Amino acid sequence: MNKVILMGRLTRDPEVRYSQGESSLAIARFTLAVDRRFKRDGEATADFISCVAFGRQAEFVERYLHQGTKIVAEGRIQTGSYTNKDGQKVYTTEVVVESTEFAESKNSASADGGYTQSRPEPVSAVGDGFMNIPDGVEDEGLPFN
Repeated sequence: MNKVILMGRLTRDPEVRYSQGESSLAIARFTLAVDRRFKRDGEATADFISCVAFGRQAEFVERYLHQGTKIVAEGRIQTGSYTNKDGQKVYTTEVVVESTEFAESKNSASADGGYTQSRPEPVSAVGDGFMNIPDGVEDEGLPFN
């Protein structure tokens, strides 16, 4: 199975191109900075993962993602190779992104991500999505004992 899930921030705005032909296809390339769990010598380290998205996913990337945006990307690893202009063989590894999700809202993002910090909205007691359980209901009548 070839499946990758990454969470990180875009290091710069995505580079988007369109293929030529009758039905042009969007191709978006971007790099994610993914923090490592463990620190080296007390300093945080990150891996910089090359990513590519095609079609509708690339159009989403072009429209909504920019430098500093924190996302969760899901896809697969793809390897390849080519010969550069000096005649040397170059090996590539990138993640072909099949889906993306925002990993934080604009309001909760840090200043490093280019967003402004704001205080969360207070939760009201009425209409908060939870059902009030009337007094006198026994615990054994609830579905999660």
